Amino acid sequence: MNILVCIKSVPATTKVSLDPVTHTLIRDGRQSVINPFDLSALEEALCIREHLGGEVTVLSMGIPDTTRLLRDCLARGADRGMLLSDRAFAGADTLATSYSLSCAMNVLPPMSLIICGKMAVDGDTAQIGPELAGALGIPCISDVLEVKEITEDTIIVRRGIDGGEAIVKAALPAVITVVKDIRNPRMPSIAGIRAAQTMELDVRTADGILADKSRCGLNGSPTQVVRTFIPVREQKSEVIEGSASEQARRIIGIWEGLKI
Repeated sequence: MNILVCIKSVPATTKVSLDPVTHTLIRDGRQSVINPFDLSALEEALCIREHLGGEVTVLSMGIPDTTRLLRDCLARGADRGMLLSDRAFAGADTLATSYSLSCAMNVLPPMSLIICGKMAVDGDTAQIGPELAGALGIPCISDVLEVKEITEDTIIVRRGIDGGEAIVKAALPAVITVVKDIRNPRMPSIAGIRAAQTMELDVRTADGILADKSRCGLNGSPTQVVRTFIPVREQKSEVIEGSASEQARRIIGIWEGLKI
């Protein structure tokens, strides 16, 4: 079974900078890590491969330094890695990102299962998995808590829903998005790290995946950040003195003022 895992690079620190023109995050490869949800997705893929055989491919879109994170995935056991890296991809929202990721299918072997983390810790949109499934025209199961059964043709999962859980079955190929607690990611071995350094990574531009550049990056993003700002929070305090009745009248006056 061929499994694709989508990986995103996220800031390793809360001290991030925004581009004053595009209002998007400035990606500093030196301070980036693999999105924790995606690491759990990779672990789930590796466990499925151990059960059914096949290959696990990791796919990401980002700056050239993202290859460092893909090699980390290879060191953990992934079979191959692909990076989409091109100025045409810059500033993409979730729709443009999912379109670009779907175009990677033009040059990858057919995938039976695509696994994404439920969300990225820098955006929290939880949209890539469902939008990618929509672009590919295949089923999507989100918020997966456990893969209960999988064959070459179908998958049965336990997923979270409002107020509880549900057991869902879908035909393959399909996309699932998984919670962070679905698996504890394995650590890369020394042998895996050494092997990953010499493994070839497939780096593609927009032309290399036959993508329509008008649908990539900022050009293909119907949603854009108009303004960014730090909320101003003011706190005021007042010492109320006087007798108990005077203090009570003052408190009532403050409360009545807040209700206006």
